[in-house]
Amino acid sequence: MNKFSMILLLAGALGVSACNNPDRFGAGGGAGGAGGAGGITAASLGDPNDPNSPAYFNQTIGDTVRFAVDQSTLTPESQNVLAGQAQWMNQHPQYSAVVEGHADEQGTREYNIALGARRAAAVQEFLIAQGVSPARLRTVSYGKERPLAICSDEACYAQNRRAVTVITVGGGV
Repeated sequence: MNKFSMILLLAGALGVSACNNPDRFGAGGGAGGAGGAGGITAASLGDPNDPNSPAYFNQTIGDTVRFAVDQSTLTPESQNVLAGQAQWMNQHPQYSAVVEGHADEQGTREYNIALGARRAAAVQEFLIAQGVSPARLRTVSYGKERPLAICSDEACYAQNRRAVTVITVGGGV
């Protein structure tokens, strides 16, 4: 075996061994450990039946609102969901939120990033008007980059035109 082959073999072995530590992030790894967004992991979301838990917020109150094509205007149904979100957040000041704006796959990336930003801003403005402190809210737009459904028909597009309120730990984002 020549030197070049030996170096390649050793480099490959080192590369594989570097990826062989499932607990490299500590206490259960990245997915279930204490390192999720804002310190909230799937295990720490709590019981969906506990009105004080983020799981209750996500599943009972609802973390998602939908939009019409090319719109960032809140529907009456969306306003009802957001009123519930605001009430929950006002009762739980230990939590903050990141509002994610999303769009369907139609249109350019740039257009959809801007549309997602308008949708997230509309949700943020509604929550602030309902008494949630602006210091507890942050927005981000993913445009068409994080679809829930992938297919080229209206059923998928409708699922992807949304804003999602993601609960995080801490009174300020």
